[in-house]
Amino acid sequence: MTLDTFLSPFVNECITSCFQVDNKEPVVLQATRKEFEGSHTLVVFPFTKFSKKSPEETGKIIGEYLINHTSIIANYNVIKGFLNLTLKDNYWQEFLETVVSDSNFGRQPDNGLTVMVEYSSPNTNKPLHLGHLRNNFLGYAVAQILEANGYAVIKANLINDRGIHICKSMLAYTKYGNNETPESANMKGDHLVGKYYVIFDKALKEKASELRELGWNDEEIEKNNPLLQEAQDLLRRWEANDPEVLSLWNKMNSWVYAGFEKTYKRMGVKFDKYYYESDTYLLGKGIVEEGVAKGVFYHKEDNSVWIDLAPEGLDQKLVLRADGTSVYITQDMGTADLKYQEFGIDKSVYVVGNEQDYHFVVLKNIMKRLDRVYAEGIYHLSYGMVDLPSGKMKSREGTVVDADDLMQEVVNEVAAYSKESGKLDDFEENDLNNLFETLGIGALKYYLLKVDPKKRMLFNPQESIDLQGNTGPYIQYTHARIKSVLRKAEQLNLDFLTNSNSVLLEDSEKDVIVWLSNFESTIKQAADEYAPSLVANYVYELAKLFNTFYNELSVLKETDTSKMKLRLQLCLATAKVIKSAMLLLGIDVPERM
Repeated sequence: MTLDTFLSPFVNECITSCFQVDNKEPVVLQATRKEFEGSHTLVVFPFTKFSKKSPEETGKIIGEYLINHTSIIANYNVIKGFLNLTLKDNYWQEFLETVVSDSNFGRQPDNGLTVMVEYSSPNTNKPLHLGHLRNNFLGYAVAQILEANGYAVIKANLINDRGIHICKSMLAYTKYGNNETPESANMKGDHLVGKYYVIFDKALKEKASELRELGWNDEEIEKNNPLLQEAQDLLRRWEANDPEVLSLWNKMNSWVYAGFEKTYKRMGVKFDKYYYESDTYLLGKGIVEEGVAKGVFYHKEDNSVWIDLAPEGLDQKLVLRADGTSVYITQDMGTADLKYQEFGIDKSVYVVGNEQDYHFVVLKNIMKRLDRVYAEGIYHLSYGMVDLPSGKMKSREGTVVDADDLMQEVVNEVAAYSKESGKLDDFEENDLNNLFETLGIGALKYYLLKVDPKKRMLFNPQESIDLQGNTGPYIQYTHARIKSVLRKAEQLNLDFLTNSNSVLLEDSEKDVIVWLSNFESTIKQAADEYAPSLVANYVYELAKLFNTFYNELSVLKETDTSKMKLRLQLCLATAKVIKSAMLLLGIDVPERM
């Protein structure tokens, strides 16, 4: 039972007894601000309409009632309209025992709602890069957090496997590939295909220079560059199901998928459902016909189809070209219908960069106009780009920071740092390599997830692996330190799982336990706001509070058996919550370091 649930009846009884009114307002507690005494705060402003008194007087009346009618309130103070409550030590001790014994602590029961989280969405003409790392880590973490909050979650990946960019790689391979394969080149398949995308861009620029020397202007070059025309012809042949083109397309895509699988495995992300643009790009055409019939869409003179979203404060939007070909919004309308038909989803979360903000506002408003029951559940989880100290990245110029390379770089940095610091002699080589992998990938994930998704960010590999400060390895090290203490306790045959006698809590002990009590509300808020950064910063604060406690108070050398038992329970509960929180972020924590 949460504290809100426990105290609500008493607050309602107080309002009925003291103010002669039945309360209809929800009783919601929030964490007390650090500068004030107490752990939980009740906002009393909503109750002043019943009391007909000032917020301060109303707060004092409720505070006195709770002290006199409950067994858990030790003290209270009122700051303006905020009633800050101090709970008795025995409440916190019982709560700690609950955390230790509850295998589902922090998680909510099934809420009956289904949500699809679509993330990754790679193109099959290049490998995944740094931006994809943020996207994948963010999408996977949001899916985990929603699941912990009671949703049935489907993790989906819409793969962009068709279009002019794919044909550019295919054309370059046809011209310059000499039947090269991932095996003959000793390259991952996605890297090999990405190599030909860069080759195409280089050849396109060289051809443009030749044409410029022949007197062509830039507009003529852009429209009539022979290489670009060949790529467009390849796309037309693909759309006409040319067997030769489809065979090459299937072969090169298969190389890319094999490469993606290795990258996803190392990232630690998974998918329940794959959608392919080659299957879905025509789906929206029927919806366009439906919209025209309903008067939602209209034809222009050139026979293109549009929607006027001026009433929603937006512009006119093209939904079908004059030649009958689809645009991105056409496909997304069709895919949105398909998702609902297949899974009956209540919410659909699209993890896509903030350059597509307007696109998803348009999609949601179109589906509302078409009376789709799922339209209100469409949510664009917009995130900022990731920069490096060296600046922005460009795929076609080959300046992108490859995801595989970056993951390996961070793991190598961790290995070098760890070997320098020593203390690794008792690790077998395989265990050591697994540890470096856990720390390196954890450092990368945590660094990218601790920042509010909406913010653009700068990634610093060196900073991400620091054992001090707000980093993954700092939290992982804290977990390993706790597990070391617990192993020693087990070796000494200490019984710390049974209830201990009541003890007076030290401040640093209480600080940790109070913070543990915020885990459930943090998960809920993170789910409501689609913000893994809230969980990341919660677990960092927990690690800091634990380390303060551990540095101030003895655990195994404590002579008072009840105090030692409580401190070991505190260690166990903290390790449990650190592990749960980090797993929500997709990060493993080592048992030892």
